Amino acid sequence: MADIIPLDQVDPALIEQLLDRAFEPERHTRTAYKVREGTQWLPGLSFAAIDEEELLVGTIQCWPVALTDADGRAHPMIMVGPVAVLPEHQSRGFGKALMTASLAALDPRAPLPQVMIGDPEYYGRFWGFTNEFTGGWKLPGPWERRRLLVRCENPAVLPREGTLGPWRG
Repeated sequence: MADIIPLDQVDPALIEQLLDRAFEPERHTRTAYKVREGTQWLPGLSFAAIDEEELLVGTIQCWPVALTDADGRAHPMIMVGPVAVLPEHQSRGFGKALMTASLAALDPRAPLPQVMIGDPEYYGRFWGFTNEFTGGWKLPGPWERRRLLVRCENPAVLPREGTLGPWRG
């Protein structure tokens, strides 16, 4: 199985090559990129998967974002993803190991809500992500409403409505 290491130990050029292979070079036009535009990924929550041959086969990045409510108040959150695994290494547990490492690294004393765009059946089953609380949220671009997911210790703190974007705090 893979070794999971901090992503900041990996050459940034290798990370970009992996993301291009996993998602195509046009990935930069996707809505998720607009949500986190101008921010840097969080080193303490971002990891890489290295296979038995010591090759980079997967990455996960987490980003500082905020949901800005109708009163203009920014509610900080962590955007999880992209979770990227090379096509020839998918279905071997690398993505699951990366997600588990990232979520385990959250500070349990003050866990911010985690948000992502992903498959609700998969991310809900393994990590408790849901679209139950995101119905009134907006994103800066097209997205499938059912795929906007959140994971939160206390969902009562989540605004019912707001726009998700980069954290500018």
